[in-house]
Amino acid sequence: MGIPSEISDAKEAGQKELCFHCGEVCPDPPVETGGKPFCCEGCSTVYEILQENDLCRYYDLESRPGISLRERQDRSGRFAYLDDPALQRQLLDFGDDSIGKITLRLPQVHCASCVWLLENLNRLEKGILEAEVDFLRREIALTYAVEEIGLRQVVELLAGLGYEPEITLESARPQEQKRRFERLRTRGATQRLAVAGFCFGNVMLFSFPEYLAGPGELAENWRTFFAAMNVLLALPVLFYSSTEYLGAAWQSLRQRTITIDVPISLGIAALFGRSLFEVLSGSGSGYMDSFTGLIFFLLIGKLFQRKTFASLSFDRDYRSYFPLAVAVREGGEERAVPVADLEVGQTILVRNEELIPADCCLHSPLCRVDYSYVTGEAEPVDRERGEILYAGGRVVGTAAEMTVVKEVSQSYLTRLWNHEAFRKEEGEELNQMVNAVSRYFTGAVLAIAVLAALFWLRTDPGLALNAFTSVLIIACPCALALSTPFAMGTAINLLARVGFFLKHPGVVERLAHIDTIVFDKTGTLTTTRAATAEFVGRSLEEREKRLLAAALRNSTHPLSRKLLQELPATEGLEVVDYWESPGRGLRCGVDGQMVLVGSRQWLMENGLLESELPEAPVGTATFVAVGERAPGYFRFGNAYRSRIGALFASLRRYFDLFLLSGDNDRERERLLPHFEDSTRMYFDQSPTDKLEFVARLQREGRQVLMIGDGLNDAGALRQSAVGIAVAEGAFSPASDGILDADRLADLPRFLRFVRACMWVVGASFALSILYNIIGISFAVQGTLSPLLSAVLMPLSSVSVIAFTTMATRLAAKQVGIPQ
Repeated sequence: MGIPSEISDAKEAGQKELCFHCGEVCPDPPVETGGKPFCCEGCSTVYEILQENDLCRYYDLESRPGISLRERQDRSGRFAYLDDPALQRQLLDFGDDSIGKITLRLPQVHCASCVWLLENLNRLEKGILEAEVDFLRREIALTYAVEEIGLRQVVELLAGLGYEPEITLESARPQEQKRRFERLRTRGATQRLAVAGFCFGNVMLFSFPEYLAGPGELAENWRTFFAAMNVLLALPVLFYSSTEYLGAAWQSLRQRTITIDVPISLGIAALFGRSLFEVLSGSGSGYMDSFTGLIFFLLIGKLFQRKTFASLSFDRDYRSYFPLAVAVREGGEERAVPVADLEVGQTILVRNEELIPADCCLHSPLCRVDYSYVTGEAEPVDRERGEILYAGGRVVGTAAEMTVVKEVSQSYLTRLWNHEAFRKEEGEELNQMVNAVSRYFTGAVLAIAVLAALFWLRTDPGLALNAFTSVLIIACPCALALSTPFAMGTAINLLARVGFFLKHPGVVERLAHIDTIVFDKTGTLTTTRAATAEFVGRSLEEREKRLLAAALRNSTHPLSRKLLQELPATEGLEVVDYWESPGRGLRCGVDGQMVLVGSRQWLMENGLLESELPEAPVGTATFVAVGERAPGYFRFGNAYRSRIGALFASLRRYFDLFLLSGDNDRERERLLPHFEDSTRMYFDQSPTDKLEFVARLQREGRQVLMIGDGLNDAGALRQSAVGIAVAEGAFSPASDGILDADRLADLPRFLRFVRACMWVVGASFALSILYNIIGISFAVQGTLSPLLSAVLMPLSSVSVIAFTTMATRLAAKQVGIPQ
């Protein structure tokens, strides 16, 4: 079979050196640094930065992992929309005539080498003044000189380094509006704490003379003055700092429920009321130091809890996953248009791996679309001209032209996202255990206070009043209220360090009671970073492998790039007459031999007989032919995450396990050893099917943990007691937590840790109750002194904080979670 000659004068490939950083063909002579060839000074400088900081392990992660800086000029049209001043004002944190400041999300950041490289951008581009990376959030804060470099060039630089920013509709929200919302949400709590701290410190100063003076040593006029000053300092604490607790208690009483805020408010009211009575009547100096200290410590716990969760962003809407702009073609010209401004009837161009932003009608002859994000089906589907492409699919391979048939807000993806079934209510700030205990605690405290008052009422009415108020004061469950936020806050901080982010304390409590775990497959158990490629047919000879590798190097199709990783490196082979048909295959001549790669139909169209080809298998298959022979095909399968076997072996001992997959059942036999029962695996499940399955388990009395990714799992994540999204990029809005995909195998130890945390909370409750028993034993006698009250209340708070923090860290150490 001869070599077709439709395409001639192909470029020579394989005889020149390849760039050590990006893999591009180097010029002759190449730029050399450290004995290694580079295609340009940019790639050389990147290597120098990493080498100077002993971070060349970056190149151990993947051969030639960088992207050529020269490619920035080739791809510049992609970011042309960033020249729009209106969009720049929305994206920038700050901008004037001299400098610009912007925060960009870089999902590709994965190691210390990335951080060092990005924080040395000024060495690659003098217009970059400062770069600071937040590794946990995968964000970079950049300051650049406007006169030397524009926002578009900044983004092109990052994309050229392999760190293309995630610029979406969500990121285009006015930055000042988002910052104002965050400030309003946290400023009030900080101000209340500041007022309480200031007043507490000064009240303690005014109280020291009485504590330290002996009987009759402090003049009455000074005693009155100090007491009056304490009352004045306590007023802003009562009417401003404590309003959050008093207001919450009032709301719970209106709803005829008892939460932890009720006994705390009783203690606050009794402490302030008795102190004010003693000062005004001249019978004592009151307990304003204890009152202000109580509010101060309670607010510290609340602020600690809020700061713990402030950095997590769970509730994202569909705009977080759409590109900010899309290429629109009009009259033979192409321009970037914000997705929000797309109109029905416009023709758009969607490139490889880009998300289809609205329901469209395909114009191109063929298009390959991956709908796994919406449906869970891992197999890309082929679509032909005239077919409808739904929003949320990703174009795989060659770019496709399509016409918008529905507005973005009316697309299938948007409707699915906004459906009520895919929304999850916020959890309570204090977990259910605290509120359950508080109901009994409040009743017990009131009963003891009344009995103490009745006991002393017959002999001394004044002592009876003193005993009643003393019980309410000393039994205020401040330590009980502090134990939960500090235990849970410490636990959540420790888990966040290892890639497991929980939304609020209630998630920890619910995780501790889980008895059933349901897994999604695609994107959860499997990884999007790799796929297995198995060759079926006669074994390929080494020369055939080299010929195939030389041909595949010219293709940008994802499957071609995957196959290239499975084949040996090639040099010195001449590729001519290269031709690639979108969605079908490629052909070319390599070293005098015809090479075909593509679908079964593609090989037959290029001269091979149908009888010479094996039947097409189930799943993605890529046929190959070298010369006149077709030795077989590559069959692609799912690549499962590391240590999956150990994960299921550990979980099966304590939990019932199920699988829900939107994919077909071709992986059933491969997964069966992990689930041990085929009736526990369900395939071809729609988003609604998954939600209903979880609901059925719950009707059976099960506490369900759902682990998935993507929008197709959102309903099940919402329905379950706890929904955890495994994240390699995007994650679901309905999740209670986010688990780094690389830490999925560590889930058993995380579950053991949260159970240990509940034991810590229980122990802290016991410690708090012990303090209350000791305090109440003094209070019922009606002889509680101001000094003893001032010591016991702060001591109980500080000791509970110390105990819960240390015990939680010890529990983390025991299960192997680093401190």
